[in-house]
Amino acid sequence: MNRIEEEVIEQVRNNTDIVDVISEFVQLTKRGRNFFGLCPFHGEQTPSFSVTQEKQIFHCFGCGAGGNVITFLMDIENLSFHEAVSKLGSRLGMQIEHKATEVSEEKAPVSKEVSLMKKAHEFASEYFHHLLLHTEEGENALHYLQERGFSTELIEKYKIGWSLPSWDALTTLLERKGMDLQEIEKTGLIIRKENELKYFDRFRGRIMFPVFDETGHVVAFSGRILGKKENEAKYLNSPESPMFQKSQILYNLDKARLDIRKKRNVVIFEGFLDVISASKAGITNGVATMGTALTSQHITKLNRLTSNVTLCFDGDKAGMEAAKRAAISLQGQNIQTEVAIIPDAMDPDDYIKNYGEEAFKEKIIEKPHSYLSFMMIVSKRDKNFNNENDTLQYIQEILEILSERNSSVERDLYVRQLSQETNVSEEAIYQHLRKIQGKKARDTKSSNHSNNSIPLAAPQELPKKKRTLSADERAERILLAHMLHNPQVIDIAIRTISDGPCFIRDAYEAAYVRLMGYYEDYPEGDYQRFLEVLNDGELRKIVMEAALSERDPEHETEEVMDCLRHIRKYRIEQQIGQKLHEAKEAEKMTDITKALQLAQEAIQLKKSLVNFQ
Repeated sequence: MNRIEEEVIEQVRNNTDIVDVISEFVQLTKRGRNFFGLCPFHGEQTPSFSVTQEKQIFHCFGCGAGGNVITFLMDIENLSFHEAVSKLGSRLGMQIEHKATEVSEEKAPVSKEVSLMKKAHEFASEYFHHLLLHTEEGENALHYLQERGFSTELIEKYKIGWSLPSWDALTTLLERKGMDLQEIEKTGLIIRKENELKYFDRFRGRIMFPVFDETGHVVAFSGRILGKKENEAKYLNSPESPMFQKSQILYNLDKARLDIRKKRNVVIFEGFLDVISASKAGITNGVATMGTALTSQHITKLNRLTSNVTLCFDGDKAGMEAAKRAAISLQGQNIQTEVAIIPDAMDPDDYIKNYGEEAFKEKIIEKPHSYLSFMMIVSKRDKNFNNENDTLQYIQEILEILSERNSSVERDLYVRQLSQETNVSEEAIYQHLRKIQGKKARDTKSSNHSNNSIPLAAPQELPKKKRTLSADERAERILLAHMLHNPQVIDIAIRTISDGPCFIRDAYEAAYVRLMGYYEDYPEGDYQRFLEVLNDGELRKIVMEAALSERDPEHETEEVMDCLRHIRKYRIEQQIGQKLHEAKEAEKMTDITKALQLAQEAIQLKKSLVNFQ
């Protein structure tokens, strides 16, 4: 067993601030002594994810997830215990080897299918990258990239590669490595020939851009053709697969996360090449969607990191319309949205080529338009203010947006601008704005009235009702809490309940059995270390809930004995119910002797309940 020394684990845990680490994944706000944010383990609109700096633990009141800095990294990035400690150690300048170790320290379970897919993609990525940088076959592609301004550093950072023109170069290598080609076909790396059990490479003779998920694993590719060829698409992308869904993936999020947190802003581009081009200009907080509109899943991921977004899409009509749709979606989630507009229908790469990297950063990215200013620009397109209908339509569109805003300063500013642009008086515009606001107020009132005058929140915003624990489950939780803080409580429980399981519920019993084994290996261990050796997320939730529950350490023995009495009483009541049920069944079968015997056993059990009063 290659186990990390306990002193090293403790050193890593004690010298790593949990707030700093979690802040890389979740936008945290301090309220009182704790920090709160949107839970990264389940979708929510209202922050229920709490981080306690003093105790160096986290806990979600919504889904029950909890633990310390090591278990957080294990869960968020699906790392083994060794990998998580090693990664945190590297932040402290410590080098910790993470070799295979005991079963309790394995990664969270991943399907065999997804595991194979990731392995194949990692191999393909390394293979393509090697071909580009270290072989004669990749020289033309490398020269092309260098002419386009791609430095070796940039190529290394984004693991850009080259696929051979051969029909089955990658397929042959994957087969030699013993991989299941039928499974790998599902990822789109290879394609099956029609009516044959043979495969060939999807990507041939293309510059390869790996697509990483937010934890840094390669999940797809986009291949650009070198030069121009008829009847061949300029870009060829991986199809969706169990590990690659466009609605979930944001290109470069794995690399940009820290900079997004530091700058408290994310720049969303239209394509992944825009992200790479922008990075040459020092824009390191950029991400891009993968050929799809901005989805609610994308927005949820970003909202955990920042509440400020800058959109930078192509400057043509299609790009502006896409930016408009994205801006409306972001505003709908109360995210501060600005739009960096690129002039003359250019894309980021075009602008950088024509005006340079500094100009792109200073004149475009750092001087974005506000949401309303951008919406006015989009609305003005193709409108002639000499035409009365166009003028009225423009005013209507902007006032519909303005009616949703609460800032009186903002209203004054844009009403004045509307008046100047359309030559309609401010008074007339304000009058029309009040009509729109009045209509919306009446519509809202009417809607509320039709729903019994109770305004309904969106389903995801409904307050979560904290589940009330039954008396027996509360007893189990308090008992487990004492066990987590004092191993001797286990001995008390074993002596008191010797005729069956210690706990009523299977999940608590499972945690209890694991805890007994843990104390054998770690006699001086604490509950935080126990959380780290548990590879079952559901058990970790139960343990965390118990560890945080209220207990009375000064009256530990009395409280423990009370919990054990309650559990034993519950068991006897269950047995009584079972005996009476069996007695009724025996009566139905006219087995009177058995029915009387069961009834007498139930009476004896009822008498024993006196001891628990």
